[in-house]
Amino acid sequence: MESIELWSPALAGPSITLMLRSVTTTYLEMTDPADFRPARSSPAGFHLTRVEAPSPEYSRFLYTAVGSRWWWYMRLPWDYARWLAYLDRDGLETWVAYVSGAPAGYFELEKQEGGNVEIASFGLLPHFIGQRLGGPLLDAAIRRAWDWGATRVWLHTCELDHPRALQNYLSRGFRVYRTEQLTEDLPDVPLQPWPGAGFDLVKNPA
Repeated sequence: MESIELWSPALAGPSITLMLRSVTTTYLEMTDPADFRPARSSPAGFHLTRVEAPSPEYSRFLYTAVGSRWWWYMRLPWDYARWLAYLDRDGLETWVAYVSGAPAGYFELEKQEGGNVEIASFGLLPHFIGQRLGGPLLDAAIRRAWDWGATRVWLHTCELDHPRALQNYLSRGFRVYRTEQLTEDLPDVPLQPWPGAGFDLVKNPA
């Protein structure tokens, strides 16, 4: 076991303990826009906005608010300069979904060589899970990837993700092209955006 220091002590204290854990990771792709199967229409009050100015503060908020319950931790030690370097690229886009004025979820798209576009980050804030927003948000990510000139759209998920994440991807037309078992250094408990935030939801995800 080892410990890593986090930039914000609010995320489970000044440090977290990493433990080796076996995790199944599934890789999915869509190679033809004709394979795309849209979800039902977006609910009232739902709209998307692209984050056009690189904002490490906002992107770190989205990363922790969406990903803490799913063991997203790799970017937590990043300093401001590394966040800015990651975001300030022509090949990266961040899109945020809002419902009635509040951020409800987001996705990142990364343009790669050979016409590949990766859905690099995707998810909903805990308060908005279970409100049938995952399908419309994924629809938007897929449409933008094809509009951006993709010849292949891909992503990966793992068993630590939301229990319905894989089915959401399959329902939209993605197909599995690889599954692998990885041993990763992961926090010993799910993280939290602040102490006590939604811990019961982590144990009993919607």
